[in-house]
Amino acid sequence: MPNNSTSFATQLQKAQHHAMQNDPGMICMGLGIDDPKAIFGTTSGLQTAFGQSRVFDMPTAENAMTGIGVGAAIAGTRVLMTHQRVDFFLLAMDQLVNNAAKWHYMFNGQMSVPLTIRLIVGRGWGQGPTHQQSLQSWFSHIPGLKVVVPGLTDNAGQLLYDAIMDNNPTIFLEHRWLHNQIASEDECQPLTEQPRHTRILREGEDYTIISNSYMLSEALQAQKYMQQFGIQCEVIEIASPTNIDWHVLYQSVKKSRRCIVTDMGHTFCSLASEIANRIYSECFQSLLCPVTTLGLPHYPEPTSYGLTPDYYPNINSFIQTISGNCGVDIARITTTQHHDIPGEWFKGPF
Repeated sequence: MPNNSTSFATQLQKAQHHAMQNDPGMICMGLGIDDPKAIFGTTSGLQTAFGQSRVFDMPTAENAMTGIGVGAAIAGTRVLMTHQRVDFFLLAMDQLVNNAAKWHYMFNGQMSVPLTIRLIVGRGWGQGPTHQQSLQSWFSHIPGLKVVVPGLTDNAGQLLYDAIMDNNPTIFLEHRWLHNQIASEDECQPLTEQPRHTRILREGEDYTIISNSYMLSEALQAQKYMQQFGIQCEVIEIASPTNIDWHVLYQSVKKSRRCIVTDMGHTFCSLASEIANRIYSECFQSLLCPVTTLGLPHYPEPTSYGLTPDYYPNINSFIQTISGNCGVDIARITTTQHHDIPGEWFKGPF
């Protein structure tokens, strides 16, 4: 790693260390949290620093352990829980939806649930239909839950620290291809400052791209590529689907008059379709073409390598949409790499 640089995983690790230092009663638990690989390196050194009574492994019993975490949070303990796959966490939806999300409302705001649940998402290597789901739209649908979907190293730690210190239940979804993403230490936002959940990363006047998680990396690469052809794309990150600054989106779309919304999950009944609907409602008169949503088709991911080349959108999905709607003939990017890993420009784990 170059001097003065840091990784996405390191920023998450720093956020957890800082939170546990600031709240001596906080506990951190998760399957594999004390393993040598430390959940992609994100929990490295936690148990050594704070002891086995505050940082501990948990059995493969997602529903039982989540129930324990919810109960501890209700009792006043700040809890950070990590599940290495969102797919396996689905066993605990009852505790999350019917208890954690409702508690504050049912007790008229007099009680809180300071619980943050880290869930790992991501694809590659034939993960198949039960190991790669991205369910931010599902979680965002539940009143009382906060959802955070980081996409870049510069604010990943800040977003996690803010989620942990929030007294409301928060779902923190991390794409596994992001953990080794590199940035300069100087670029990283201070952990204790309030994060901006909606922010313009690149300014442009020809096209608005709204994105998060790993798809934000593809969007930024597309923005850079389109500059060669005189098309200036404005890239907006939505790091929290449940805390969107809609004014930022509307202003951008009214300026560019064209829009792409990406989603890590299936586009049917998705976060992308919800954002597109809001844009149609507020910006219809400004639009020169329909809003495009880029995400997964409405069927499970095949496990077979030979059946997945066109399943996931990528930089060429942006190129095809933007060139078609701008009336410019732009060639797709060809590569000899496998289709289920990021491009050479991306420094993520596989």
